[in-house]
Amino acid sequence: MSNGEVQPRSHPVPQEIVDAALRAAEIRGAPVADVPVLAIAQEAGVSRSTLMRRLGGTRRTLDEAVRGAGVDPGGRKPVRERAVEAAAALISERGLDAVTFELVAGSARCSVHSLYAVFGSRDELLDTVFERYSPVLAVEDVLAGPREEFDATVRRIHRLLAEALSREPRVMPALFAQALARPGDDSVQAMFRRNYPRLITGIGTWLSEETAAGRIRDLPPILLIQQLTSPVVFHFLMRPAIGPVAGADMPDTGETLETFTQNFLRAVAVTPPCGN
Repeated sequence: MSNGEVQPRSHPVPQEIVDAALRAAEIRGAPVADVPVLAIAQEAGVSRSTLMRRLGGTRRTLDEAVRGAGVDPGGRKPVRERAVEAAAALISERGLDAVTFELVAGSARCSVHSLYAVFGSRDELLDTVFERYSPVLAVEDVLAGPREEFDATVRRIHRLLAEALSREPRVMPALFAQALARPGDDSVQAMFRRNYPRLITGIGTWLSEETAAGRIRDLPPILLIQQLTSPVVFHFLMRPAIGPVAGADMPDTGETLETFTQNFLRAVAVTPPCGN
């Protein structure tokens, strides 16, 4: 340089420190940039002061080294998000039995240990996937909010079912397919044991209230639920296969859902007394 000064070189960061930072980020389900220096030091098996000396006294050198390893230190999805997406893709492609922590970790590019740290168990991971890709949370929100007219609520539930059955990855169709093919399967039974009570508590309670108010027929809640959901479920499970064959004869989604809504209302509505 013309001024005789020597430009400082970028401080080299040992590979074991980079690896420790990535592991600490995976365990916490956070970007490397959000992991405290102390947590990285503990993962590396050194003191905080030793780590900072190896980084040349600044956290920036670690971020640069992590970026050099091909990972954005501030832009990586958390372990929870990556694991849920990976598990959903596995269910869609291969069914519930494919969801092992080993396969999810490989697909999500995290460690099995980090999955246990985030979810605790495979069942908790599966329940998180179910909540994300099924309509259960959205339906619970509809029924917990200001009560609409009965027909409007039916339309909203039908729409939520159709959206859940049509979106990618096809988690809900895969779950239904496995339940129909192997109803006694341990994974299927476990999924229903954990989530069936929520169905009864939500939709079942709403329908029971409508029955008590005299607006719909007094039928067992499970039959009312099936009468409400089964036509929509069957249609949207089969629609991708039937659509190309039916061609122009296939009604659009809006017309289809309105037909099912009207059919359900006619089937369960209590006929008003004569003179009213």
